[in-house]
Amino acid sequence: MAWPSIFQRGTLLSQFSHHHVVVFLLTFFSYSLLHASRKTFSNVKVSISKQWTPSAFNTSIELPVEIWSSNHLFPSAEEATLFLGTLDTIFLFSYAVGLFISGIIGDRLNLRWVLSFGMCSSALVVFVFGTLTEWLHFYNKGLYCSLWIVNGLLQSTGWPCVVAVMGNWFGKAGRGVVFGLWSACASVGNILGACLASSVLQYGYEYAFLVTAAVQFAGGIIIFFGLLVSPEEIGLPGIEAEENFEEDSHRPLISGAENEDEAEPNYSIQEDKTITQVKAISFYQACCLPGVIAYSLAYACLKLVNYSFFFWLPFYLSNNFGWKEAEADKLSIWYDVGGIIGGTLQGFISDVLQKRAPVLALSLLLAIGSLVGYSRSPNDKSINALLMAVTGFFIGGPSNMISSAISADLGRQELIQGSSEALATVTGIVDGTGSIGAAVGQYLVSLIQDNLGWMWVFYFFILMACDILLSHTETVLKTGLLESLVTASSTRVCIQYPVPKSRAS
Repeated sequence: MAWPSIFQRGTLLSQFSHHHVVVFLLTFFSYSLLHASRKTFSNVKVSISKQWTPSAFNTSIELPVEIWSSNHLFPSAEEATLFLGTLDTIFLFSYAVGLFISGIIGDRLNLRWVLSFGMCSSALVVFVFGTLTEWLHFYNKGLYCSLWIVNGLLQSTGWPCVVAVMGNWFGKAGRGVVFGLWSACASVGNILGACLASSVLQYGYEYAFLVTAAVQFAGGIIIFFGLLVSPEEIGLPGIEAEENFEEDSHRPLISGAENEDEAEPNYSIQEDKTITQVKAISFYQACCLPGVIAYSLAYACLKLVNYSFFFWLPFYLSNNFGWKEAEADKLSIWYDVGGIIGGTLQGFISDVLQKRAPVLALSLLLAIGSLVGYSRSPNDKSINALLMAVTGFFIGGPSNMISSAISADLGRQELIQGSSEALATVTGIVDGTGSIGAAVGQYLVSLIQDNLGWMWVFYFFILMACDILLSHTETVLKTGLLESLVTASSTRVCIQYPVPKSRAS
């Protein structure tokens, strides 16, 4: 196996300018801040549950119903836990719907505006949800649900926009390792959120929401004034122009096929110097691209498991082992550490092999074993942290790869080579479908745990992991077949779009 030329003699680093570094860091930390605010909610669930239920010292006191109702929402911690799971489900459903919409909007409006608006608006909603309501001692289930629906819609602007911006700046060569490292932004955000929450939790859970909301709002302002959405904005050539000089610029990385058709696809790129804005690909056309629906469905099961750890891991550690909430928050960081290492290393290996499918398949197979091992973790923090990191490696790694590198591959297939305005739409479809699966999963987790216990929750995760592995195998076979058919008949199905000279700001 020949070592890819992109990794020889520092080629990968030499093609990047300081603009690439700035874009990498700004998009990385913008999404990290969005994830930090989500993680805050999962980190303070125990405190919120206690606040929403009657405390031990006043359970024997007979209070008027109207006074009790104004201070507490639920008669027991179990009902509060079920409502917390419902809030997770509501958030993810609205987040999923928002992803489909945000992807389309991101391909039609300036990505910087959309991202900055989403970050600042979401920060305000988080502040009202967790801080203002507690300061005013106003507890209302309808208000909480409404705010979390709006928060899901606003947060959905993040991922399609940052992936589209990264796709505009970084080409297919080395995309696995670059996006693998960059996709750690979600895990870094989880770590940041856990650290911020645990550092101020002693003063009240409302201050955890306050700190993360303030930092996120400041990040949105920085994005508005500092982010460049594409190289064309400063007169640099786009990645499509650069990739035309690469021999293997059109080698599919999302297929497990060994041999690819050498024939040149008969598609044309129409250049018009008078056109300054490209026509974006439609939602239906994006869904019809090879691999988009298949990987979206597989990602739905994978994100269900990954987000269940994200939302419930601190609560599980505190509830199942009796550890303090602040300690459980800090210990849950090791799952994200494993995800960071897994996403980066697996992305690098996929670039070296020039295939993503075998790496995904092996990782998903080992994920099943890691889930079995973690479900039997003893009441020992060191062993639990180790098993947690291994689980994060094999669950978070593939999740990061599908949501970033593979989404970028799908959004820049040769069928739409003439349209640079498809990446946000495709990313929205993949992540939106994944979020629907995650939304259903969060309610099921709270339901299964409440009725059967935590062990059955892990059985559910193992079942989902097996389903992901089987669906991924089927996806590889179908995607390989579709790619060969598309290459042979590209003259009839190719989508032709004019290439803009620059993107309107």
